[in-house]
Amino acid sequence: MKKYEAILFDLDGTLLPMDMNAFMNAYFKNLCAVLAPTGLDANLIVDSVWKGTGAMVKNDGAKLNGEVFWETFDAIIGTDTTEAKKLCDSYYTGEFHKARAATKDNPLARRAVEAARAAAGKVILATNPFFPHQGQLTRIGWIGLSENDFDLITSYDSDCYCKPNPKYYLSICERMGVDPEDCLMIGNDEREDAYAANAAGLDTYLVTDCLIPNDEYATDCRRGTFEEMCLYLEGLAK
Repeated sequence: MKKYEAILFDLDGTLLPMDMNAFMNAYFKNLCAVLAPTGLDANLIVDSVWKGTGAMVKNDGAKLNGEVFWETFDAIIGTDTTEAKKLCDSYYTGEFHKARAATKDNPLARRAVEAARAAAGKVILATNPFFPHQGQLTRIGWIGLSENDFDLITSYDSDCYCKPNPKYYLSICERMGVDPEDCLMIGNDEREDAYAANAAGLDTYLVTDCLIPNDEYATDCRRGTFEEMCLYLEGLAK
């Protein structure tokens, strides 16, 4: 079997099983409740967050995703958002935990990460960098993982691209000092995790438990259940 220098994991729907629509509904409900003291209208908050996210997806690498998000958010809100930003910072260590109800446990998550560590020198959490670093840490904590389990965790504090831009993957490889062809990306989204990573030169594995198919971006790659993926990684480590 091929030996990899780095193995990348998607989070939402891969390491962390979830219904994305249910998760986003819980996320917005709790976020709006946290921002209520600022007097901002809930519908305006949701609209601003979605448009800020869209701006991050289109980020050309000139600024950090977080900068792009807040510039867009501020422009739509049209008032001082200093207090909103402070509340958002505390949200990811507090009320954000309520969104866990829209996710499922994954007793195999640690097994997968440990198998990846044994199979490759570097393990990366390649979750779309829409959230601040703390938001990423909170979510991996729901499945018993921590920052120490990864060599790199992408977030809007550190990244200038998003999926499905292949430059997102190329940026990771550059920072980690690895060649794309020596990396394996494991995800559940056919376009964002498989097609985009393939376009950057990485090998890919699609986990089918919470698969997000995309006929337009269908990708011919290895795929299987989360448990089958664990067995595959354990085979790579031998």
